[in-house]
Amino acid sequence: MGVADHSKSTYLELQRKKVHRYVIFKIDEKKKEVVVEKTGGPAESYDDFTAALPENDCRYAIYDFDYVTSENCQKSKIFFIAWSPSVSRIRAKMLYATSKDRFRRELQGIHYEIQATDPTEMDLEVIRDRAN
Repeated sequence: MGVADHSKSTYLELQRKKVHRYVIFKIDEKKKEVVVEKTGGPAESYDDFTAALPENDCRYAIYDFDYVTSENCQKSKIFFIAWSPSVSRIRAKMLYATSKDRFRRELQGIHYEIQATDPTEMDLEVIRDRAN
């Protein structure tokens, strides 16, 4: 499974330039590569991000989480989320599971990885706990 150049460049825009709050990727089965499906601007919330994920299909996502530490320092952590809802097709789950490591290796500088099969596994509290 390949990774589209646009996918890599969009990730770098999120990582280095903070152009996006999140990027959602999907596997284009015809092209056999991971492509950008949707991006969210810097002002978008975590709720906007989770609402953009399909309820019944798998996706990869990157979320740039900003937070303030107990020392009052502004920090940012980049999360890789493998979204694989339990109601999605078995074939899709297999495809995303087998392609994940290859795709993840293309994206340098990810701090944390979360595998989620339902929304509670990637709740904002889960993200906050992992970041601290």
